[in-house]
Amino acid sequence: MNKTSPLPLMVTMGDPAGIGADIVLSSYSQSTERSLPAFGVVGCARTLRLRASMTGLAAVDVIPVADASDIEDAFERGLPVLDMPLEHEPHAGVPSAGSARQVVEWVDMAVKLALGGEISAIVTGPIHKETLYQAGFKHEGHTDYLAHLAVKAGHPAEPVMMLSAGDFRTIPLSVHIPLAQAPSAVTNAAIVAQAQVIDRDLKRYFGIARPRIAVAGLNPHAGENGTIGLEDRDIIAPAVQQLSLAGIGAFGPVSADTLFHEQARATYDAALCMYHDQALIPVKAIGFHEGVNTTLGLPFVRTSPDHGTALELAGTGNANPSSFIAAVMQADRMTRATHMARSPVPTPAS
Repeated sequence: MNKTSPLPLMVTMGDPAGIGADIVLSSYSQSTERSLPAFGVVGCARTLRLRASMTGLAAVDVIPVADASDIEDAFERGLPVLDMPLEHEPHAGVPSAGSARQVVEWVDMAVKLALGGEISAIVTGPIHKETLYQAGFKHEGHTDYLAHLAVKAGHPAEPVMMLSAGDFRTIPLSVHIPLAQAPSAVTNAAIVAQAQVIDRDLKRYFGIARPRIAVAGLNPHAGENGTIGLEDRDIIAPAVQQLSLAGIGAFGPVSADTLFHEQARATYDAALCMYHDQALIPVKAIGFHEGVNTTLGLPFVRTSPDHGTALELAGTGNANPSSFIAAVMQADRMTRATHMARSPVPTPAS
C-alpha cells in the first residue's frame, strides 16, 4: 500500500445495480500488487458482501468503519466501508429508483468529509442517471451536483470536466447537451473561463509550470477563415488571443482532425474541445480501459472511472477495474501534489 497521501481517499459505491461494487472489490483485491493508496467506501456493506460472493471475491473482508479516521488501519485487513445501508437491495443489473435517494446520500457524505478535511479526495462510482431522474434528481450529473454541494456549503466552484488517458487530457466545453445545441455553447466567456481553470489546476494538481492548452476548432478545418462557419474566426480565435494576452499558453483554433495524432499530442498538455464527443472519442480510442474523468475547479479533488454502470456485467465477475484503479491513482497523485505544495521546505542545518 502507498501511504504517501496525507489522508485516505473515499470512494462512493455508485448505483448498486451496476458494476461499482464489483470494480471496488476487484481493485481492493489488487491493492497490494498495484500499490494503491488507502481508500474507504461510502455505501452499503451488505451489497458489497453479496457482490463479493457473486464475483468470486469472497476472500475480500468488508469491514464497517465508524468514520474516515479508521480507514487507513482497516485497509490493512480488508475493505473499509462507511456503512449507509440500502433500504431495498436491487438485483445486479436491474436498476431501481428505490436506491436513488441513498446513492445521492453517499455522494453527499463524501463531499461533507472532503470539505471537512477528513479525506484527501473523492473517487465516484458510476451512477445510473435515469433512475435518479425518476426519483426527482434535478442535476445533469455528478459534475454539476458536486459543484452545487460545494457552493451550498459556502465554497467557490467552477466545475470543468477533464478526461484523460495517461498524460493525454481533453476538456469538453459543453457536456451533456444535444449536438444541435453545441454551437450555441461556444462563447468567448465559456472558452476563457474554462481555459483559466485548466491553466490553474494543471499547475496546482499536475505540476505543469506553464500549461500548453490547444483549443480545438468547432467547424471542419477550423472554419477555414469563415468559409465553413463563423464561430472559429469570430469567437474562438479572439478568445485564444485574449487568453494569450493574459499570459495563458493557449493556441488555436486547431482543426480537430489534426489535433489528436501522436505528434500533435506532444505539443500540448490539454486540449479544450468544443463539444462532448470531440473530447471523449480520442481519449477512449487511445486508452479505453484506463480513462479517467476528473473534475477541475472544485474545492476538493474528484476523479471517476470513465465509464458507466455496465449493467450487463454487474455480478458476473467480468467487469474490468482498470479505469477505477487509474482514477484512484490519479486522485492520489493530485492529492500528493497539493500536499507537497503546502508542506514547508525544510531549513538546511547550519
